[in-house]
Amino acid sequence: MKKRVFSGIQPTGEIHIGRYLGAIRHWAAMQEDYDNIFCVVDLHAITVPQDAKLLRGRTREFAGLLMAAGIDPERSILFVQSHVHEHAELAWILNCYIPMGWMYRMTQYKEKAEKQKEQVSVGLFDYPSLMAADILLYRTDVVPVGEDQKQHVELTRDLAQRFNHLYGETFVVPHPLIADVGARIMGLDDPTKKMSGSEEGSGHSIALLDSPDVIRSKIMKATTDSRRDVVFDESRPGIFNLLSIYQSITGEKEKDIEARFAGKGYGDFKKALAEVVVECVRPLQERYKELTAEKGHIDSILADGAEKARPLAQKMLAEVKKRVGLG
Repeated sequence: MKKRVFSGIQPTGEIHIGRYLGAIRHWAAMQEDYDNIFCVVDLHAITVPQDAKLLRGRTREFAGLLMAAGIDPERSILFVQSHVHEHAELAWILNCYIPMGWMYRMTQYKEKAEKQKEQVSVGLFDYPSLMAADILLYRTDVVPVGEDQKQHVELTRDLAQRFNHLYGETFVVPHPLIADVGARIMGLDDPTKKMSGSEEGSGHSIALLDSPDVIRSKIMKATTDSRRDVVFDESRPGIFNLLSIYQSITGEKEKDIEARFAGKGYGDFKKALAEVVVECVRPLQERYKELTAEKGHIDSILADGAEKARPLAQKMLAEVKKRVGLG
């Protein structure tokens, strides 16, 4: 039997090129080798304030972009988290088995809480419990994540082992999977910060639905340095980040890329990179336009996905409730 993969994407901000190169395209490529479940995690999104209308729109947009990027509902389960209430119910049960000390160690919470101060929600603190529920509900073997989410998967592993020790073998203990190439694309305006679709500033990220002219403009304005030589040098984060994007898309070796742009300046390289990015997203944008042309088409696919996910979630939740004495 194929191992099972669970991947979730939060419908906030925009899906940018970093998210696509570091995660989504790998999810699509894994469909032949794994039993895949993909989820738009809207319950996670409301751990911080959201505009209700925008959130609903983003949820469908993100699902459409996942399909446009190659996620096939015929080969994988694709659904919206809040459409399967077992996620929230299992998260509450798991809360009762997670020591507070484990939660306080979560660095993502510390970073976000520092910004929000007293406005930070209990939901944001509890985010790892819901993520653990997402993963454990489906007997997940492998969880593709970025480095910033690896700690949450480690907590999920610890929690599964703790529960299994208390009640007998119940949960599969999952393993994180971090892509080697393109896993950490940085912001165009600040190459010391990971690219984010929620970051303020129009020059920070390249959205998958950006027009060719917008993509070209953003790349030409991207931060570099005062030098000219186009080489992979981590001590020069601006050009290193742009080269990483180029390499992630083309798959070429570092030495071949450096040879191509030897004797040329940043301007020539940025123009070439812009065209590479434009051609990378062109088929995805065309497919997205096809998917959204028929009203209700994406909603129908998501409803079918929830119907497929629900029996799996119900079976696991029933087993957990029986183990702990509920019902």
